[in-house]
Amino acid sequence: VREAFIKLSEAGLLEIRPSRGTFVRKISVREVADARFVREAVECSLVRHAARLASKKDCDALRALIAEQEKSAERDDFARFNQYDEAFHRAIGNIVQCDYALRTVERSRNQIDRVRFLSLGYATPMNRLIEQHKGIVEGIEAKDENASERAMRIHLREILRALPHIAAANPDFFEDQTLPDHTAGILEPG
Repeated sequence: VREAFIKLSEAGLLEIRPSRGTFVRKISVREVADARFVREAVECSLVRHAARLASKKDCDALRALIAEQEKSAERDDFARFNQYDEAFHRAIGNIVQCDYALRTVERSRNQIDRVRFLSLGYATPMNRLIEQHKGIVEGIEAKDENASERAMRIHLREILRALPHIAAANPDFFEDQTLPDHTAGILEPG
């Protein structure tokens, strides 16, 4: 248990106060935005390489994951939808075969996932995320590095659109509610 607490503390999810206790850390809007920044940098590079390297079999596998997401959305099964979302992003990384990049993305998800789980079902419609995934795959299938990167950027910036609303709706879970300066002006209209 102690080792698990240490790992959760290193991930920024727990705060260990010697002789006082262990506490779940409140969500920091800044840390979520910073994690998204890193994730965007890595995943946009991954998707550019995937656009060069992907086979038809790889693209078919990505499309199959999207089909499973659509089924999950039809059933309003948010937990299952998120599992297929993670599998979709991991599959893109697996095309490139860069394990270090995948581990970096996984670590950045720790903060982002806390917000995603709070927002299940209302912050960003699942159908919008599915359409964004389809756009990413279209870029990969077309071997268009720029289109696949652009689609990935739009997709990964979606959390910035939802984050202020989620923080305002759940103030007891957040330690701050202000987006950092590096997020200013990067959202696509709509």
